[in-house]
Amino acid sequence: MTSTISAHRLADLIAAGGGAPVGGEQAAYRQLAEGVRRLVADGRILAGARLPSERDLTAALGLSRTTVSSAYTVLRERGYLVSRRGSGSVVTLPSGPVPGGPLVPLDGLDDDVIDLTLAAPSAPDGMTEAYEEALAALPHHLGGSGHHPYGLLEVRELVAQRYAERGLPTTPDQVILTTGALAGLSVVLRALGRPGDRVLLESPTYPNAMAAVRRSGLRPVGLALDRGGLDAEGLEVTLRQSAARLAYLVPDFHNPTGTLVDEQTRERVASVLRRQRSVAIVDEAPAELVIDVPDGAMPRPLAAFDDHAITIGTASKVFWGGLRVGWLRASVSDVARLQQARLSLDPGVPLVEQLALATLLRRRHTVIEHRRRQLRTSRDALVGALRTLLPQWRFTVPAGGLCLWCELPAPRSSALVEAGLRHGVRLAPGGSFGVDGGLESFVRLPMAQPADVLVAAVGRIARAWDDAQDAPTHRPPPLIA
Repeated sequence: MTSTISAHRLADLIAAGGGAPVGGEQAAYRQLAEGVRRLVADGRILAGARLPSERDLTAALGLSRTTVSSAYTVLRERGYLVSRRGSGSVVTLPSGPVPGGPLVPLDGLDDDVIDLTLAAPSAPDGMTEAYEEALAALPHHLGGSGHHPYGLLEVRELVAQRYAERGLPTTPDQVILTTGALAGLSVVLRALGRPGDRVLLESPTYPNAMAAVRRSGLRPVGLALDRGGLDAEGLEVTLRQSAARLAYLVPDFHNPTGTLVDEQTRERVASVLRRQRSVAIVDEAPAELVIDVPDGAMPRPLAAFDDHAITIGTASKVFWGGLRVGWLRASVSDVARLQQARLSLDPGVPLVEQLALATLLRRRHTVIEHRRRQLRTSRDALVGALRTLLPQWRFTVPAGGLCLWCELPAPRSSALVEAGLRHGVRLAPGGSFGVDGGLESFVRLPMAQPADVLVAAVGRIARAWDDAQDAPTHRPPPLIA
């Protein structure tokens, strides 16, 4: 599917990126070409997008036709544009698109290697006690089959209660427990998607979600994020052009950018989804990892504005990744359909894990507050180290979540990843998070590890960045996490 960027939209993007070209005609066409190239490198224009005609862009920018034509010629020569009769001018990448692959944790790394491909915290205090209590409660369940296809009622009640506390009234029969958030996404894709259907994903986005879409026989369609996050207008244009029936969105402390969508935008997004008859799959994995936003100021879940939205939650971010329990929250009318799809994947979540989660959910306020304090300390240490050792790197300090999305002074993300391994730090390149590749000007730095580890990691990254400046860029192997 080829999306089309209007001349006025491209003019706005160019202006936001540093202004329209100025100066003489020769300087102007080079500035225009560089402006478009940066938008592609930053992932704000995705590979496969059709640029406006030279005539339309000339009118929108107030430049001469010669200037725009020369700029397009430069982009074609540099491998950022392909023009074919009948197809217009289509954005491409010099090395070809490198879609994000899953982020794969690696066992067996040397002890002194710091792995920053994982955005997952260690277990909180009380995890051992939660399992001990689960084992103590287990005998009460041994007389039954051990199968609870929807999940234990007490756990679904606790999940529903937490949604109600966040402004989304929910009943236990709207909740299905799954073996993690990614398993929940696979259930939704299997239940609502048909082979060949298009699924909209933000770009950048969570690499494992892209992999799940592709492996379900569905076709991902990228929505380039604005610097402020999800844009309702861009969402509507992309849904209309692509006819995507599903939209995977991360409105709460987005992975990887960390952005938080405000309540007004959520209302507009819900309205767009209704008009375009698209179902939102809302990944709330980072939603409760609030650092600076007061509880009363957090926007309500997107499903509070859209009755048809299906929400994915997980215990792995607030509690621990080893606790393989997630959940789906949907309307009662959708739950049976989701459950039928789920039974083709697995019969249910292991009982001991459900019982341990019940204990943690009953203590959630204490556990969540402790997790927030940990994240604040780690985030502030990471930000301080970056500002000291890599002052030219740009980023917005997130108010929550697990990720810091850094813009590099030059598009050298892949080279940085390769150099990082030589300096004892494992990173995920920006391209891993792009639906259609690109994003060579970015790198994601998770904030989940202890403050001293992150400070040490930045020292290694700074040395790796020095090496990456002149190193040839090789495509790194797919990562996951």
